[in-house]
Amino acid sequence: MANLYEIRGLNYRYSIKNDYVVKDLNLNIQEGQIFGLLGPSGAGKSTTQKVLIKLLPGYEGSVLFKGKSLKSLQQSFYEDIGVGFEMPVHFNKLTADENLKYFASLYKKKTNYRALLVRVGLGESIHQPVGQFSKGMKMRLNFVKALLNDPQVLFLDEPTNGLDPSNARIIKDMILEEKKKGKTILITTHLMGDVEELCDEVAFIANGKLLETATPKSLKLKYGRREVKLEYTDNNQMKSLVLPLDGLSNHTLFQTILKENRIITLHSQETSLDKIFIEITGKKHE
Repeated sequence: MANLYEIRGLNYRYSIKNDYVVKDLNLNIQEGQIFGLLGPSGAGKSTTQKVLIKLLPGYEGSVLFKGKSLKSLQQSFYEDIGVGFEMPVHFNKLTADENLKYFASLYKKKTNYRALLVRVGLGESIHQPVGQFSKGMKMRLNFVKALLNDPQVLFLDEPTNGLDPSNARIIKDMILEEKKKGKTILITTHLMGDVEELCDEVAFIANGKLLETATPKSLKLKYGRREVKLEYTDNNQMKSLVLPLDGLSNHTLFQTILKENRIITLHSQETSLDKIFIEITGKKHE
């Protein structure tokens, strides 16, 4: 796949008096993938995202979008991207329909936002003032707003934060559907379950610096243990055993337990992305 973004030596600070919040960032984001930008609060994730959507032009270094300098791109660039900010921005006195009608008017290309509202469970609230919405409803409306112009590139900041499992499932399914259409999606989130389920590749950032880039699977293999934990009953007593994964099929004790005892659970000892997050970034995420 070709690179959608090529980032070289990116530095950003909000004023000359402040320290850099993004420091010498080098990163490639490929077309058609779901890319996770991960790190503790204040790591520089949101700043990097704002640079990539041209909200923060005063950066140092090089950012290419489809091989062209991001700084050279004109207003038409915004027709290709959709953004769902972590803190939704809506007109609270207007209805959901009025909000989306207004924001849709800013684009040349439009999608059927009423169908999307129904899909995310807001069909019966379409004529309700947004100020009466719960946080979860506003997050779902925010997601629909990001899809208004049928963008080729989606930037989603905490897309399932504050949603119950059922509504989070709907949003994640829709994100995966957008990927199947060939779209590129960049996600920032603290929810490692979402990362493991959605992301093709992730980058960990802390203190403005890139620490590691890899696929979720390769990270779990790298930081996990090649062991298997077995729980079984022996003479009506629960017992457990940890064995090396390599050579397990020829392990005499393992074969004996399988033949003579009742197996309760059998799990590989792969680590979780939460633990990997803590180990790589050096601090527990919020």
